[in-house]
Amino acid sequence: MLEQPQTCGIEVYSVIMEEDRGSPLFKYPVSDFLLTVGGLVFFLLDVGLDAWAVVSFYQEEDYVFMGLLVFLLLGSSALVQAFSWLWYHYDKDGTETRTESLVKNLCSLKILHFFQMGVYLRYAGVVRISICGFCCGKRYMDGDAVYLTHDLSLLRLIEAFSESTPQLVLMITIIVQRGEVEPITILKALGSASAIAVSVTMYHRSLRSFLPDKAKQGWFSSVVYFLWNLLLIGPRVAAVALFASAFPCFITAHFLSSWMVLFFFAWRLKTDFMDSAGGEWLYRATIGLIWYFSWFNVIKGDTRCQSTLYHTWIGVDIGMLCGLWVWQMKKNPPYFELPLDPYVILGIMISFYIVGLGLKVIYYKYSHPKITQLREDECCLEPEPRSEPEDLTSDSHDEVDCRLMSHRMGPTEPVKTLSDPPDPVIRVNKRMRNLADNFYS
Repeated sequence: MLEQPQTCGIEVYSVIMEEDRGSPLFKYPVSDFLLTVGGLVFFLLDVGLDAWAVVSFYQEEDYVFMGLLVFLLLGSSALVQAFSWLWYHYDKDGTETRTESLVKNLCSLKILHFFQMGVYLRYAGVVRISICGFCCGKRYMDGDAVYLTHDLSLLRLIEAFSESTPQLVLMITIIVQRGEVEPITILKALGSASAIAVSVTMYHRSLRSFLPDKAKQGWFSSVVYFLWNLLLIGPRVAAVALFASAFPCFITAHFLSSWMVLFFFAWRLKTDFMDSAGGEWLYRATIGLIWYFSWFNVIKGDTRCQSTLYHTWIGVDIGMLCGLWVWQMKKNPPYFELPLDPYVILGIMISFYIVGLGLKVIYYKYSHPKITQLREDECCLEPEPRSEPEDLTSDSHDEVDCRLMSHRMGPTEPVKTLSDPPDPVIRVNKRMRNLADNFYS
């Protein structure tokens, strides 16, 4: 039975480690905490900017764009809150911070998520437990902070492709239709695309906490990861936006037909991510939405064939969408002057996409660790019996991390290390561990 340490007024039932036993397996450095706080600040800023955009459209009496924006905002928020609620429901027998327990005592979490406040609760839990852990110097809280941060990083990824990316498409469409193609508007669009790539990169950084050699993973590979995602997502978003500006009546048909094909393939891959049948169908539908803009690993093993097929199809689709836009621009020239010739814009889009594919190949060749390349004794499902206890101050933590990748268990089932009693208990996020399995296998 787990102890209930009372430190700084926080109830943490899941991570029990003695201070003099060395650092925990999942470290939560100050830099990650600052990124989480920064993410909360930008999340609140994004809500404010969204409200300002809706009000601006209303004042301009542009009700069509206002309705589209409201639909995107409400749909994305409902999707994110649904995942957050389902994960709380799956972990109902697990542990939570005092912040979450307080809300449970006051009202139902379901009501809180109905009013779109579930993500704020998660942020509050991470910030509270992190501050108390740093102030009191209790490193056993790191595991709980990392656990909660993993869910947040995945929710931010879903929000990036269900709200931020469609919003960017809408913004570029409006810019092109209104003839406001100026350097400042182009820089704004590039900044928005970079923010989406940053969200994907932060998700990638979260996956690294499960790597045995995570301490050796520097920022260079993350920079390469960011660049190839920017160069792949950017042309895709621009192509969809250009097509929507020239053929606004057909973009919905294009999205729905593409999404149904992608959803079908997600179903055929037999994903097993959620803990309920309904949740799994929601996850597959969300994967279809993400795949409309970017590749996402959903199964274990070698996915080069699937990835190659996907990028070939997306590349052809980008060429087709941009080609139709160029044809429309030549047939019916706009009333404003484009900064570049349509054929030049088509060449730039395709060139950026090809460069992004090249950077992706470089990343996977030189910077992407493979779990299958680890030594067999490091990836065993069960620890081998030892005659003498190990020194936890050594580099043996890597072996435990590898077992976290391989050993299947519940979302809050403890993982025991090879050490003297009492054994440290680490809270492992099953969802993020499964995604790390997919990405690094």
